[in-house]
Amino acid sequence: MFNKSLRYSYAAQKHERHRFLRTVLYVAGLYLLYNSLISFVCSIWALENDAMRPGLAAGDRLVIASLAIPSALSTMGARDQSPPFKRGNIVLVDMGRKERENWPRLIMDGLVRFCTAQRVSLYGTGDSLYLKRVIGFPGDEISMTNFVLRVKSVDSPYTLTEFELAGKPYSPVIPQVPALWDESIPFSGSMDRISLGENEYFVASDDRGNTNDSRTWGPVDLDMIRGRAVFRIWPLTRMGRP
Repeated sequence: MFNKSLRYSYAAQKHERHRFLRTVLYVAGLYLLYNSLISFVCSIWALENDAMRPGLAAGDRLVIASLAIPSALSTMGARDQSPPFKRGNIVLVDMGRKERENWPRLIMDGLVRFCTAQRVSLYGTGDSLYLKRVIGFPGDEISMTNFVLRVKSVDSPYTLTEFELAGKPYSPVIPQVPALWDESIPFSGSMDRISLGENEYFVASDDRGNTNDSRTWGPVDLDMIRGRAVFRIWPLTRMGRP
């Protein structure tokens, strides 16, 4: 009886309330820390297709360094800053960026991703987030012949292949298409020269048979590039820089 009365005493109830509040604050702190890390520092991304083969394959897991802060600076007008990636780097492109400007839904999405370890999202990210390779920078002229992209940069009088300008070697998959295939569509392997405007970037799949890239979307703005792939953590046998 004495122990039971202590259980319902004012001091005991106050202690229980404080413990509950500490638990809530602890979970809220973890939530804020988690979302701050994935928004402003880095996150883990699982590749769901073979659009970047042979270098990357479906199932590979990559550490993506966030570009949220550079994109915000660009939006505020600091366009003279160099982007935090180079030609040939693999980046995460968000084609559904405008849809994510709904802040209440964005907050709820962060909560859902936190509770599911990023396995579930309210936005269906598999349909709008893509890993692609950066080929062209603002001011470049881009064309394509036999699935190889050619770049005339703004500071060079010469047109060079994408491989000559990239900071790291890579080997795209060149698909075989019928000889009489219409050259007006991306699958033909040819593309007329286009010029990139201010703050525009050209990104492409390594598997050139996959045309979910700037050949069909057109150039992408810097604020549509969410992050840069910096390290592959899975599979262990291929761990390293992508």
